[in-house]
Amino acid sequence: MTRPDPALAHGWCALTALHGRIEAHVERALQAEHELSVREFSVLDVLSGQHDDTGGHFRMNQLADAVVLSQSATTRLVTRLEDRGLLARYLCPTDRRGIYTNVTEAGLALLAAARPTNDRALAEALDAAEQRPELAPLAAAVRTLGAPAATG
Repeated sequence: MTRPDPALAHGWCALTALHGRIEAHVERALQAEHELSVREFSVLDVLSGQHDDTGGHFRMNQLADAVVLSQSATTRLVTRLEDRGLLARYLCPTDRRGIYTNVTEAGLALLAAARPTNDRALAEALDAAEQRPELAPLAAAVRTLGAPAATG
């Protein structure tokens, strides 16, 4: 019996290692400078992009998908942010069963202050990852994904 090529498992392990390193570094920076977790930053960031056009507001299950959390964890996170005055909930004007969440002025101000910290910490984590041969290609891929598309 031949053993399958372990490249897929190695690739997955490298990807999870890169994610863990980046998330831990960004988490430390956001906590230290803004008392904000990576998940809290993500929720504020996603919700700040809402608009009034069709499909412009997230329901709780859509927000959960966007920030990769369970619906119950997302609800608890939104409640904590609401308690801090960073988010506010309101009823959907066209469907009284729906509840939307908006970022408050305080939430937008915190997000604006935290965005440079998030970006700097992300760049630092990618720089560090590029020094590790097993992570360098993935770090380069992340940078490529974030680069503006070339026009031709």
